[in-house]
Amino acid sequence: MPLVRDNATTLYRQIAATLRDEIAGGRFNPSGRLPSEADIGARFGVSRVTVRLALDKLAGCGLIERRKGKGTYVAGKQVRHELDTLRSFHESLLLQGLKASMRILSMQSQATPPEIAATLGSGWETCLFVERLHLVDNEPIALGRSFLPAALQGLSRDEVENRPAYALLADTIGQDLERASVTLGAQSADRELESVLLVPRSAALLIMERTSYFADNVAAEHSIFYVRPERYRFAVNSFFQQADRARSN
Repeated sequence: MPLVRDNATTLYRQIAATLRDEIAGGRFNPSGRLPSEADIGARFGVSRVTVRLALDKLAGCGLIERRKGKGTYVAGKQVRHELDTLRSFHESLLLQGLKASMRILSMQSQATPPEIAATLGSGWETCLFVERLHLVDNEPIALGRSFLPAALQGLSRDEVENRPAYALLADTIGQDLERASVTLGAQSADRELESVLLVPRSAALLIMERTSYFADNVAAEHSIFYVRPERYRFAVNSFFQQADRARSN
């Protein structure tokens, strides 16, 4: 649709509206990357200042995100993890109807690090260490590092890459998981996390550290997830106990 060129204000708004409709129509899938400012300016016959105003408007609406040195992309759908539900990281993505996948970066039998063994208790002299990249629509969303029982060391790479940790634990150990202790924090991306998660150096990442237990209170696994915060949020549903409700009235 040709632009109405009566003034610069309507120009950038018209461009923003056109790009918004194209984003909604999936024009920029699967990569989600928009053309450069120069290409957009040439397409509409406007200056880069006008293009930037249009992109600023889209960014303000949360429709696009700018990645330093990488360009402008359609903002990814934010996903949600319910902390009060015992569910694996990967399963929580699948249940939201997302195209979620995992990619193994490292998988090896090793001595359990002393600080992890101290958390997990007796019987954790050795473990299966697995480092998996979690992706949504083939875009990295989190890096998970898991310390799993030595009993899982016989599993194939394909099994570990394609099944959530909780499913592997239940099938191999023969017990269901009963509970998990979860803590949240934040950390700046180091060189490795920058490269794997495709974030700028020192970008803030969410950290979820989880220790899961079987019904007999024996530790089942310990995992640390490094999560891109612009794509993910954690949620807790709180309920009043009867006595608390009475006191609040």
